[in-house]
Amino acid sequence: MEIRAWFTPSRAMRDRLYLTGLLVGAGILLYVGRGLLGKSELVAWGLTFGGTSAVAVLGMTLYRVQHELRASRRELARKEAELSFALQVQQALFPQRFPVHKGLEFCAVCVPARGVSGDYYDVISLPDGRLAFAIADVSGKGISAAILMSTVHAVLRTLASSGRAPDFLLADLNRHLLQVSGDSRFTTVFYAEWNPATRRLRFVNAGHLPPLLIGGRERLRLVASGPPLGVLEDVTHVVGEVELSPGDLLALYSDGVTEAGVTNGSEFGEERLASLLIANASRPLNEIQHTVVGAVRDWSGDELEDDLTLVLVRATGSTEEAL
Repeated sequence: MEIRAWFTPSRAMRDRLYLTGLLVGAGILLYVGRGLLGKSELVAWGLTFGGTSAVAVLGMTLYRVQHELRASRRELARKEAELSFALQVQQALFPQRFPVHKGLEFCAVCVPARGVSGDYYDVISLPDGRLAFAIADVSGKGISAAILMSTVHAVLRTLASSGRAPDFLLADLNRHLLQVSGDSRFTTVFYAEWNPATRRLRFVNAGHLPPLLIGGRERLRLVASGPPLGVLEDVTHVVGEVELSPGDLLALYSDGVTEAGVTNGSEFGEERLASLLIANASRPLNEIQHTVVGAVRDWSGDELEDDLTLVLVRATGSTEEAL
């Protein structure tokens, strides 16, 4: 099948072959019959007919090429418009403003590798005064991953607002994803809830890269506590808990950060990310974000291999909600 398909000429190739054959044939006729043009009306008529036919075929071929080029441009413009609209819709799903909340400040960015992203992050104010935030990564790239990401966004927000405990929340989300995603799709999720009264963070991790907690020159990995979602029916995720002190920096990130440069044979890596975070931990969050994203882009080269998402969270000294 593959061999026959390889030798089957496309329509454009057939057009070129026909045109080349006619032009070569016309050239041969003109060369051979150059001395007979004035002696035989039949030869003159035949050469004229052959040359005219070749010119006509050439004109038709050029017209077809121009027509297909215009159609290709219209199709490309349509796809670019659809992609641009999808990107606008996706960007609207990300928090437009972060909650001014007791004891935490945020900064986040998502840079798609292919127009739209399968990455997700969110910050959610809960009814009881607590704060939830999450990062997720849907397997795959492009439109299909972005569609599933929008589902994760909607369902997780609904579950978080219902007051479900973090481990039960992931179990419910897993059941939903098993119903709507195919066997080849899975989603990694890190979900955390912050209690400003106790300054404690409860979290669950469904196969996502462990966020890094930077306190001074020390670091702690909030390790995975269960498998990714959308794969197994019965999953259990252990709830972790950590206390945040003023100035502590928490970095949530997707594999587009640590695996940048993998196609060149050398990943950016967690160690390099941790070193950047420790060295810049006292700077404003937007400056830390700019430094990390710039370093990742420099490391990966011309294009990102995967969607890049970085969420920075800093514990502040105030536990009073700003007005």
